[in-house]
Amino acid sequence: MKILDQYIIKKYLGTLAFMLLLLSIIIVVIDVQSKSPRIEGNGFTVGYFLVHFYPFLMLYYLITFFSILVFISVIYFTSRIANNTEIVAYVSSGASFHRFAKPYLIAALIIASGILVINHFILPWSNIKKNELEIYTMRVADREKFTANAQISTQLNPQEYIFINSYNRQSNRGSGYLYQKFDKNKKLIHQINASEIFWDEKKKNFTISNYLEKKAGKKDEEILSNGDNKIQDFKHSPEELFPNELLGQNKTTPELLGFIKRETEKGNGNINNYLIELHQRTAMPFSIIILTFLALSLSSQKKRGGLGMNLALGIGLAFVFVFSFEVLKVVAAENNSIPPLLAMWLPNLIFGVLAIYLYMKRANQ
Repeated sequence: MKILDQYIIKKYLGTLAFMLLLLSIIIVVIDVQSKSPRIEGNGFTVGYFLVHFYPFLMLYYLITFFSILVFISVIYFTSRIANNTEIVAYVSSGASFHRFAKPYLIAALIIASGILVINHFILPWSNIKKNELEIYTMRVADREKFTANAQISTQLNPQEYIFINSYNRQSNRGSGYLYQKFDKNKKLIHQINASEIFWDEKKKNFTISNYLEKKAGKKDEEILSNGDNKIQDFKHSPEELFPNELLGQNKTTPELLGFIKRETEKGNGNINNYLIELHQRTAMPFSIIILTFLALSLSSQKKRGGLGMNLALGIGLAFVFVFSFEVLKVVAAENNSIPPLLAMWLPNLIFGVLAIYLYMKRANQ
């Protein structure tokens, strides 16, 4: 590797590391200031959260904004190189712009590969740690979404359904349980009503209490039975049977693929949020490569306004990228007007075409 390659890669990684450190400090300081009363009000210390919560929160935020930090970092250090006429001197020596871009590609591929592994296997584990304590930093109204009892329903397969009038996901206990099974003609053939349902952690199954069971006999007669307790083995954990909005981000990609497959087999059509989570794990690392070359193309020429103009342009494009990404996530999650796969890759496709156009234009100058 030539000296210039090493120089650019060091500049790339060094500037990015500084940006990551700066963002981490800003987020922690602001977050601790705003949330410390709630943390201490729930019986914890800020010191405990700095060790057991904020490292995982930082990883979540840094991965979320990583592509944008890469984009701004490349614009910053490349603009400085261009203003010092180092790029002009290099190209004037007979080397092509493509050769100059090689260390950018190497650095982007290294970073993208690392983020790809983190997204698929490490971040889900980190999210579990983060989510265990995050509820203690929330306002009461926000916390109730995760801690309060709620009416829930789920589909086990196209013929079987569960309804619970009041269920608490933290204690995995509910009241007002109803199980129904239908035949192929949509006729009710099995029903169980129970006053309570709870998860037995040791036996890994649900138990219902004070139940009344109705079955349709061979001659359509109604067969009744009742009792104090009855095991309900649904072959799924409470988290998968009654998932909340955090389930997708807590699973590694192999686990998430298995969950999506099971939900599809059950006939559950409401899996867009999980598909979005799955596809964005790969789309985001690819955006690092795209935004690296877009930033290189925009900032590798000395121009009027210099570094300030390039940074302003970079921040503006970064905002457009993030905004389009978030809007498409909402659209894909709430309706079927756009498939999750396309929604997560569309910003990359648009910015990828723009990056190729500007790069080729710059290379041919």
